[in-house]
Amino acid sequence: MSPFRPDRARVAHEIGATVRLALPLIAAQLAAVGTNMVDAMLAGHYSAHVLGAVAVGASIWALAIVSGIGMMMAVPPSVSQLDGAGRRAEVGAVFRQAMWLAIGMGILLWFGVRHAGSLIDLIGVSPGLRHDVDEFLFSISWGAPALTCYFALRGLSEGLSRTWPSMCFSFGGLVVLAPLGYIFMFGKLGLAPQGARGVGTATAIVLWLEMLGFALFIAKHHYYRGLNLGERFDWPQWRRIGELLWIGLPMAVTLLAEGGLFVAVALALGTLGEDVVASHQVALNIASFFFMIPLGLAMAITVRVGNAVGRGDAQGVRYAGFCGIVLTLITQAVSAGIMLSFPHFIATLYTRDAAVIALASQLIILAGVFQFPDGIQVASNGALRGLKDTRVPMALTLFAYWIVGMPVGSWLAFHQGYGARGMWMGLVAGLSVSAVLLFARFWRSSRSERWREAKGDTRVTALH
Repeated sequence: MSPFRPDRARVAHEIGATVRLALPLIAAQLAAVGTNMVDAMLAGHYSAHVLGAVAVGASIWALAIVSGIGMMMAVPPSVSQLDGAGRRAEVGAVFRQAMWLAIGMGILLWFGVRHAGSLIDLIGVSPGLRHDVDEFLFSISWGAPALTCYFALRGLSEGLSRTWPSMCFSFGGLVVLAPLGYIFMFGKLGLAPQGARGVGTATAIVLWLEMLGFALFIAKHHYYRGLNLGERFDWPQWRRIGELLWIGLPMAVTLLAEGGLFVAVALALGTLGEDVVASHQVALNIASFFFMIPLGLAMAITVRVGNAVGRGDAQGVRYAGFCGIVLTLITQAVSAGIMLSFPHFIATLYTRDAAVIALASQLIILAGVFQFPDGIQVASNGALRGLKDTRVPMALTLFAYWIVGMPVGSWLAFHQGYGARGMWMGLVAGLSVSAVLLFARFWRSSRSERWREAKGDTRVTALH
């Protein structure tokens, strides 16, 4: 193992390359979470009841989102390693199997979201919300196949270090969603007011428009020629789909472990009444919005690390990972400062209800506290994905969130009387443990260079 002595010129180069990749991805992720913010703001101005119903329904839908995104996260490292190794002609075969996986996953999520009512009943969400939650989930479920296929298309483009299309299509969808959601929810242009069902319908339509637009763009743009994307029609090849699952399934479980923690918190708090649910949704929306910044950076880190793996560049792996983590800490300092300084003002952007504003402000402060550990854990996980190291991080994440975070939060919330604040303290604990474990994992993996031996090839570990 060669020693790692940082070189200023290379650090500057790596930071510049990561920032160029990450800025469009951050914008794309902000636009994506902007969808949930638009939904929540529309619902909040419709009524506190509909905001509560959309909050619970969005929590269930979030499970579908993280499952689909996690599975499709197998695409960027696979493509970036092939690209780094100069094997672009092999990308098409991998992508065609990724699309089969996306279609299958989308159908499963469509079915699961439509039959999620039993989960709500088991948890005991307020009966008054039940009907509108079902309406929201039924309508938005139609967007599940579009969601998974869209992220397969994004994964292809991002794995090739082409990130600006993700930004353009995500913002395009957001621009369409705001008026479309208003029309369906409030009943304009001759339509009857549809409340929670209307905002779900609008979101599903936007997801299909984004997916179809991205597919047409890739089919027509010259940059994607030479990848053999449409060279022939391939039926599902179970070996290659299995290889994608081997990488993607642990990523999906990892995201579910984190996303599921937030969902479990939302559903548990649903037993405490509509004001608590609405307050949690406000705080979660703003935390999710700022989380898209380190998540976009993590996606760029994955590509940069994957490229270095494809080149067989051990030093490049370390520069890509550690420079990306430092950049993430800088962005998190800004996010934490905003949340800790202006919690009340942020809450008033969502609702005029004084009780909701008061509790949401306290939760936003706690969200500011966990910005640093949240940034470290997502950036470290992004670096590990570039190494295709997904199974151990999955186990570490499960431990941090479900053995530490959820029990601590439940104990504080329901046994020590802290309510929603206690659950958010549990989130701080879980994210902090995850940050320490995942950073240590990348530190050790990058120094040991075990990634070189993954396929018996010292240059590349991509699918072949």
